[in-house]
Amino acid sequence: MLFKKSIPQLLAEANESGEGTLKRTLTSFNLVALGVGAIIGAGLFSLTGIASADNAGPAVILSFIIAAIGCGFAGLCYAEFASMIPVAGSAYTYSYATMGEFMAWIIGWDLVLEYALGSATVASSWSQYFSQFLLEFGIHFPQSLLHGPWEGGIVNLPAIIIVCLLSLLLMRGTKDSSSVNNVLVIVKVAVVLIFIILGWSFINPANHQPFIPVNPGEEAVKAGTKGFFEFFASDDFGHFGISGILRGAGVVFFAFIGFDAVSTAAQEAKNPQKGMPIGIIGSLIVCTLLYVLFSYVMTGLENYTKFAGDAKPVATAFAQTGYTFLNRFLMIAILAGYTSVILVLLLGQSRVFYSMSKDGLLPKVFSDLHPKNQTPWKTNLAFMVFVSIFAGFVPVSDLGHMVSIGTLFAFSLVCIGILILRKTDPELDRPFRTPWVPFVPIMGIIVCVLMMASLPIVSWERLAIWMALGVIIYMAYSKKHSKIRNAHQG
Repeated sequence: MLFKKSIPQLLAEANESGEGTLKRTLTSFNLVALGVGAIIGAGLFSLTGIASADNAGPAVILSFIIAAIGCGFAGLCYAEFASMIPVAGSAYTYSYATMGEFMAWIIGWDLVLEYALGSATVASSWSQYFSQFLLEFGIHFPQSLLHGPWEGGIVNLPAIIIVCLLSLLLMRGTKDSSSVNNVLVIVKVAVVLIFIILGWSFINPANHQPFIPVNPGEEAVKAGTKGFFEFFASDDFGHFGISGILRGAGVVFFAFIGFDAVSTAAQEAKNPQKGMPIGIIGSLIVCTLLYVLFSYVMTGLENYTKFAGDAKPVATAFAQTGYTFLNRFLMIAILAGYTSVILVLLLGQSRVFYSMSKDGLLPKVFSDLHPKNQTPWKTNLAFMVFVSIFAGFVPVSDLGHMVSIGTLFAFSLVCIGILILRKTDPELDRPFRTPWVPFVPIMGIIVCVLMMASLPIVSWERLAIWMALGVIIYMAYSKKHSKIRNAHQG
């Protein structure tokens, strides 16, 4: 039997109020800011340089557009679900309603990759920029405390500290966290706009030539001297050319991760039917425009080859303007960007585990709310420890691709969920309807799977291991404690 949550049951949960429930404090503006807060950060300030130097060259602009298209298709599907089922839990909850308990567990477990490991990845990068910011004032932070043991250090201490501080803030309440996020978003968007406006007049058109650097493997395929699958398995695949743009899209896709975190806060929105679509689609549109303009200016200011191995590609590009006095403000914006991303991802993770715990798939401790703040503070505490360990000791390069492939998998399942629900429950009230179904969800699946396919094989291997571990936990604990399963089986 396929154990599902009915839509009426989910709506009843969404309308719960009083003690033991999450507070509805977020406006449409808060939700857009939440999305922008989650999106603009590590991807824009770090991955633009990496993807242009290693994968796409100046055509990283196209990589951003492809990633945005995939996110746009998925975002439209998320918006329908979030307006229709305004419950904490995001893709986990939607999967429970459409594909049943086991797939819901898989997606919930998968979201740990996106939110928990995503916040660890960003915290590691935050640490590096923090040490550079201190250098502006002549303060040298010990290198051994900026890297974990696998990178020649002892521990990434600043990464641990920022995760702990933001976790404590989340325990205080969503409203306080949202207010801090709003300030961080205003700061970083302002500086991104300053970078674009000031940098535009310093663009050197020669830096955009060739726009798509040649890939020798692709040329060999065109000439008939190499087969496609031989090229696909070679080191040439993904390094410039069309394949480089696709892999670049898979890399910079990390820059869009987080817009779906808006949907995890559905149960805390004042008017979710209106606010959720605005928050999800609005934040995606704002960030896509900023990303395309930013990457165009950045690759125009400096030749993409100069970004190879550069820990501060944005600062390197901006140095070409001569406005070096703004470097400190740029650094502040980057730190603000990273901070808000960590904050929103930690928020999203705690809400997913809250929902899973409410359903009995995880121990009750994960859904215990603070008597005053009404936040799942024990979940925040648990992930403060879990994320701190990864941020402090695991190399950031090992985390990034895992986060991307886990998120793309989640997006694909949400698109599949829309197709299923339109077939099984066509008469349901949908405050926001995904347009052009089945075209939009099918294209969402295709684009996401293409980006997944472009990622290194090791990412697939790690995803398989992670999912296998999740299945073991489900069979050993969750299946036995599921409230819906036990209710059906009497």
